[in-house]
Amino acid sequence: MGNPYFYLGGVSVNGQLDDDEPDHLLLDRRLRRPCAAAALRSGVRRPAPRGGAAARAVPAALTRHAGAGRILGMAKTSDTANRPGWMLDELASAGRENLDPEHVRRYDAKEDAGAPAEVRLLQDLGLGPDAHVVDLGAGTGQFTLAVAAVCARVTAVDVSPVMLELLRSKVAAAGATNVHTVRAGFLSYEHPGHADVVYSRLALHHLPDFWKAVALCRVRAMLRPGGLLRLSDVVFAFDPADTEQRVEAWCASIEGVTADDWVRADAEEHVRDEHSTFTWLLEPVIVRAGFDIEDATYSPDGVQAAYVARAVR
Repeated sequence: MGNPYFYLGGVSVNGQLDDDEPDHLLLDRRLRRPCAAAALRSGVRRPAPRGGAAARAVPAALTRHAGAGRILGMAKTSDTANRPGWMLDELASAGRENLDPEHVRRYDAKEDAGAPAEVRLLQDLGLGPDAHVVDLGAGTGQFTLAVAAVCARVTAVDVSPVMLELLRSKVAAAGATNVHTVRAGFLSYEHPGHADVVYSRLALHHLPDFWKAVALCRVRAMLRPGGLLRLSDVVFAFDPADTEQRVEAWCASIEGVTADDWVRADAEEHVRDEHSTFTWLLEPVIVRAGFDIEDATYSPDGVQAAYVARAVR
């Protein structure tokens, strides 16, 4: 499932909202109208786990061991023949809708990734014209094409052959010769050398928590020291005791008006069949994988989170 409530505007490195962000980037995707900037500002931002003293608050069992970024020798493709019997089948975990040609065809109408704002954020954080960016779970390539215009190379990775087919056609139409596409996933993509930025939006939730940890260690291994991870997903920023109330409120808030809108059933399917986790479970794993979390932003309804994390260990 994608993002039925697009809430992210501009966020600076110090965690402040960018008041100059155009209102059209703050959209209620269900009703196709600007949402109040005040609603975004009511979202929770709390100190994120980092290295140093903050990292010591992470339980000792979660302290990253040396070489964790090199955990497991993963298969180099997503083909079943090259996958150990104990390995997660990433294609089977890709989400029903992401393998549906009709859903993929309508995806860009349903989902605005806010790619221009994301590119500006990364530029503010140091993304330059010589950078190599990896887009993990690239989907239809909204971010891929936006960032390709300002960097040297983009590797767009997605496990869905249906998504990749559309992405490749858009790359060809745009004449984006610096984009390389790969059919693989978090657990199977092998990156040559080190990237400057890894970007992932609405993709990590397809993995159960065990495999999220493995995936994040692999992401760290893709990045040069000091490289950036920009991670946005459905991540729950509330207590388990509040699950019924919060999830029901989220599902009830999604009322599709046209065929290109998200509907309640999409949110229900996401919670029931996919693997979104809690912020307080995911964040220590990000730290253990070798990152400092420099910014953590949560949506007002507590169902989405966005992170800026730097590779430090």
